[in-house]
Amino acid sequence: MSDTNANPTPPDPAKQEAADFLQVAGKTFLVMGVANRKSVAWAIAQQIEQGGGEVIYTVRSDARQETTAKLLKNRRVIVCDVEQQTQIDQLAETLAQDQVKLSGLVHAIAFADYSEGMRPFHETTRKQFLQAIDISAFSLIAVCNAVREILTKDASVVTIGISTTRMASESYGFMAPIKAALESSLAFLTKSFSRFSEVRFNAVAAGLLKTSASAGIPGYVDSYLYAEKVIPRGRALATEEVASTATFLLSPRSSGITSQAIVVDAGMSTNYFDAAVVGAVTDASVD
Repeated sequence: MSDTNANPTPPDPAKQEAADFLQVAGKTFLVMGVANRKSVAWAIAQQIEQGGGEVIYTVRSDARQETTAKLLKNRRVIVCDVEQQTQIDQLAETLAQDQVKLSGLVHAIAFADYSEGMRPFHETTRKQFLQAIDISAFSLIAVCNAVREILTKDASVVTIGISTTRMASESYGFMAPIKAALESSLAFLTKSFSRFSEVRFNAVAAGLLKTSASAGIPGYVDSYLYAEKVIPRGRALATEEVASTATFLLSPRSSGITSQAIVVDAGMSTNYFDAAVVGAVTDASVD
């Protein structure tokens, strides 16, 4: 009887490369910001893991670690409240002690205090604004500085922005200026890190998404439904679509892209004057 495995067909290099097109297999990534299954961070992490990459997760509190325990079962999870510099430093120290080398970092962290409801922008309090910019923008700088020694020379850092910081959306409150600061930081981080590395910093500027965090923003759901009408394809932007762009930016395949905010809004920004939408508004105003 012949042995069919005696002379196995050699693997096809082209097929092997296609299977790992993004080249994330065997690499380690830090993903910050998973809250539940609807989180953008979770969708990104899933794609990394599916590509053969290893993901280390951070959550903001012990309570969040408990609520995500089932979701993140058998995965490494570290508590890191980015409002506390000591916890950021401890995160970096822990990873360094374990000789972790990060090929990428996902910063999907944002917070704004809307507990008193949506108010006109000029009524934003100092406390609200400073807390939001600390958690949502400065934390990117603080974390990157803390982990700089354990990032690989050509690591990629990706944060999550919004599709436009110039639209005064009442449903997003005072967060657009915060996201503008976050986006501006990309160029400065790229320049600063270029003194000793080739680390890249980019953002996915996402359109309106249906996440648990967004659902808690007063008036956001109506804006989301409006966006669905304006998007040319007539279908809302999916979290997985944003995640796919982020995963690409994390991969070596995007090595020529840095200090950029890549807009992912399914064409919403090109279709504000859709005839049907304009007609619905003008007809309503006549009534």
